[in-house]
Amino acid sequence: MAITDYVPNIDEILEKWNKNPMYKPRLAKVTVNISVGAATERLSKAMKVLEELTGQKPVPRRAKRTIKDFGIRKGENIAAKVTLRGEKAVAFLKKALEAVNFRLKASSFDEHGNVSFGIKEHITIPGVKYDPEIGVFGMDVAITIERPGYRILRRKRCRKKHIPRRHRVSKEEAMVFLHKEFGVEII
Repeated sequence: MAITDYVPNIDEILEKWNKNPMYKPRLAKVTVNISVGAATERLSKAMKVLEELTGQKPVPRRAKRTIKDFGIRKGENIAAKVTLRGEKAVAFLKKALEAVNFRLKASSFDEHGNVSFGIKEHITIPGVKYDPEIGVFGMDVAITIERPGYRILRRKRCRKKHIPRRHRVSKEEAMVFLHKEFGVEII
């Protein structure tokens, strides 16, 4: 399917971006997460894989609650994540999108312009070789898209509580942005 099937007013969106540069969205961050489910040797291997893929040191994530059926206790490290920004985010995102053939489902987009997709095996990412000592890991990739000016929510001085709806990134705009910038096909 073509992007025009999901976004019929693509010309209006592009015209709005050309008129006012503050409306053109940008890639804010890419978050990569590998969940293992237990603080075992497998978690340290997952952290090693993340560090090799992204070039940044991953952060372990703790369990929010106890789940007896899976043997998970509250506060136990069960996952690892890396947050990428700037050029590192763009470089990793190109490799991750190549692993899924530059195709994303329309249901992967939320109403605020964020996108998430999964990679079943990290060895499908170009340039990654299989290592029998490490094994194979799946991962979640979350893309955050925002417009210039979102900083007012996070800045220390004169912080604002909300951003007007007209300045938030919509689902359709996120689809157009990824299609134009990275050549993503929406299915």
